[in-house]
Amino acid sequence: MASMDKVSPKEREGGLGHLDTIIQDLNKRFAAPLPEFYKRRIIFWYDEDREFEDKLDDIQIDNVKLLVLTGTNNFAAKKLLNVDDTTSNYLVYSPISYKSQEDNWLLNIELYSEEFRADLVSIWMNETYLPETPDFRRLVKLYKKFFGAQTRRAAFAKLNKGISTPSQMHLTVMAAICGTKNAQPNSIVKAVISGGSDIKSNEVFQSLVNYGAVAPFWALVKQATGYFEGDDSTIEKLVTHILLTATTRTLRMEYLAGLDSFISTPHQAWCYDFVSEWIAGDNRQDLVEILRNVEEDLILRKRFKQVPLDDLVATEVFPCVNECILTQIMTEISNNIINVDVITNTVEKRRTLAWYDDVECYYEGILQVAKMQAFFLEHSAGFHTVEARNVWKEYTEDYYCMDTYYRKYHLAFGKSLKVGNDHLDDLFKQVTDKVEGLYTHWFLGELGNNWSDACADELAKYGRIMEVPQQVDFYDQNVKSKDNRVFVIISDAFRYELAASLADQLRRETQSKVALSSCEGIFPTVTKFGMAALLPHKNLSVSERSCGDLQILADGMSTDAGNRDKVLKAANIKSVALKYKDIAPMKRAERSALVKGMEVVYIYHDKVDEASHTSDSMVFPACDDAIEEIKNIVRIIRNEFGGTRVYITADHGFLYTYSPLSEESKVDKTSPSEQDVEIDRRYLITRKGAAPDYLLPVKFMDDGYDAFAPRESVRIKKKGGGLNFVHGGISLQEMVVPVIEYHYLRNDSKAYQRNKAKYDTRPVEVGLLSASRKISNMIFSLNFYQKDAVGDNRSAANYLLYFVDSNGKQISDTAKIIADKTSDNGQERTFRCSFNLKSLKYDNRASYYLVIADETGLKMPQKEEFQIDIAFAVDEFDFFS
Repeated sequence: MASMDKVSPKEREGGLGHLDTIIQDLNKRFAAPLPEFYKRRIIFWYDEDREFEDKLDDIQIDNVKLLVLTGTNNFAAKKLLNVDDTTSNYLVYSPISYKSQEDNWLLNIELYSEEFRADLVSIWMNETYLPETPDFRRLVKLYKKFFGAQTRRAAFAKLNKGISTPSQMHLTVMAAICGTKNAQPNSIVKAVISGGSDIKSNEVFQSLVNYGAVAPFWALVKQATGYFEGDDSTIEKLVTHILLTATTRTLRMEYLAGLDSFISTPHQAWCYDFVSEWIAGDNRQDLVEILRNVEEDLILRKRFKQVPLDDLVATEVFPCVNECILTQIMTEISNNIINVDVITNTVEKRRTLAWYDDVECYYEGILQVAKMQAFFLEHSAGFHTVEARNVWKEYTEDYYCMDTYYRKYHLAFGKSLKVGNDHLDDLFKQVTDKVEGLYTHWFLGELGNNWSDACADELAKYGRIMEVPQQVDFYDQNVKSKDNRVFVIISDAFRYELAASLADQLRRETQSKVALSSCEGIFPTVTKFGMAALLPHKNLSVSERSCGDLQILADGMSTDAGNRDKVLKAANIKSVALKYKDIAPMKRAERSALVKGMEVVYIYHDKVDEASHTSDSMVFPACDDAIEEIKNIVRIIRNEFGGTRVYITADHGFLYTYSPLSEESKVDKTSPSEQDVEIDRRYLITRKGAAPDYLLPVKFMDDGYDAFAPRESVRIKKKGGGLNFVHGGISLQEMVVPVIEYHYLRNDSKAYQRNKAKYDTRPVEVGLLSASRKISNMIFSLNFYQKDAVGDNRSAANYLLYFVDSNGKQISDTAKIIADKTSDNGQERTFRCSFNLKSLKYDNRASYYLVIADETGLKMPQKEEFQIDIAFAVDEFDFFS
């Protein structure tokens, strides 16, 4: 709010502080060369307010005579100037104003003489760059209290961008009082509303009252919004009026029945533009409390809950709309009604509208439910593949997606526990129960049962799946045989579905060739076995430690973490084993020195498994962190170590279920304890000859022992925690170990030169689909399409769309397109965007442009020329003109 300064003593004294300046100015005026054909100079000093009348004796000007008009000496003055003295310079002081120029006896003399004003109004007008006209003088006098302080005059002058009409002056005065950055109606209204709904305690509004601008303010409000109740006008009703009028842009009036007094349809465009601009601004959170108060006062949540989803989905303004939409969908999911298309289309529409960010986790959650349901419908007949290798193939090409949907759902659900929403939290927990049923009981149960049946014989006989690559062959096949330097990143518990996400990101974000394959993890699928299998060896064996568990040996050497560097060097002296935790904080030169001259570099990474030791619930968030950290390792290898070939793999995968396990999901180990060598939730190793009930036998790497695993996702009963996150067993999620082969393509490489278009990653583009280039309504919609599917070398992009005039000034609200469609079907890559033109006057002969701008600002915006021909044109604000 502008400062409420008081008039200075000098200004109260009638301008005495300016007298010296006035005398200097007059001396300069009279000393200036005379115009051609003039023999003397006459200057009329107009002072209608008689502010300097009692100071005339102090004014002395060389070679100039002072003539004071009194209203009764007009004839004598005219005679003096025209007859008695036709050679002297005269300063004619005129404190008189005439109702009609016919009463002015000296008009003919004034017309060929010069004019001077030194009253406060004139000084203020000059100081604030206002045109010297009667209309503006009248307004300055009207706002005399406002102009009485230098700080307010300075604020006014700063906002004066060439005032030419009285209405512009009213706006500028109000803007200066409100402390806004511009003299636009929306800024002024916003400033007043932000001051609070109580008029008496609203300092901004009271300043308008104090400086005589309250009437112009309500005139502005009436013209802009349609709201006006005379002396009964209130800020609270104004806010409600604007918000409900804006809402009618996207919601049919019938759903606001009974609230008609708060709505002015002709002012819909201005109100919607006002609200959407506020939402998009930096201080959007100031609006939330205002919106919530109106929602509560008018019981809007209850009203919107009755609106059909199809009619509600495009509506914004009020945050409770999101809650009502989510409530409808979550309630249906809880009742086992999961409409994939409805959910997908709803989330697609809502994510570009207001307040989505506040409930994003809930929308993201139901979107993953829709994907899980689509997977269920596609495989509703169940899983019946007989051959184990074919089940493996189906999992690595398709089934793994269900693990990704489940992980992303629980990431969203975990965020909701931090966000907290009283209207949605319980419903989201009910949705989670349905998700658990779909994933744990149907997917893991059905697929696990099919897989257990398909692989049982081969695992019992061979300890492996025939015709599937083996983890124990990794070094020989991928490292030993390569001529150039090889980097291997091994991330503990980085399961296959995570690797699929990582591979996808690497393809889009780096100039590279990325291939994702899999191998079968050694049984049991735990760290010490998996890490050993990835090291060079001819033979793996085990030995019992004094503590009772098994140690894994590679050609007789320990494969424990501290000994892996030694095992690598035994195969190739130019090898080194590093830990990401150690090298991440190092300076570039320090870590580069560690790999200098090395041909084989193993980098061990542990994020997912490490998180499980803290809490099972930390596992899924750690998965995202793991992906980002591995991308950082690849960057270090590429940019600092000069590496081009990288393998990314894991020691094993994992099973995770959020819900507590039922007793049916656990089995008792009934073998005698003296025969047990190692036992965990998902595997059992015993001495030769044991035959535990309910467990599948798996041929162990050492013939001196027998090994067993539970079927499906069943856990072995055991004291302690760790039931939700497990590994060690034979499920596909545990056994399918990813192998990413990453090959960075330098600009000068032949592979890159031959296939630039294939490897150059760039954002997908968006184009205008609608054929018409003519706009005939203030509110209208256009169709757009995403030119390519998001894929290997096409990344997703966000675009902002809006209209501008020929000068580049924005004339509409801003629509947003999130171009992340992956479908190869062009019809599934279309978007429909609504636009709202600002309340301006449009020329049907002028050119206007649709701008399609990349949100990052890195690309030149696209422009499409349009014509705007609207029957009713809204001119600029012209109140009091």
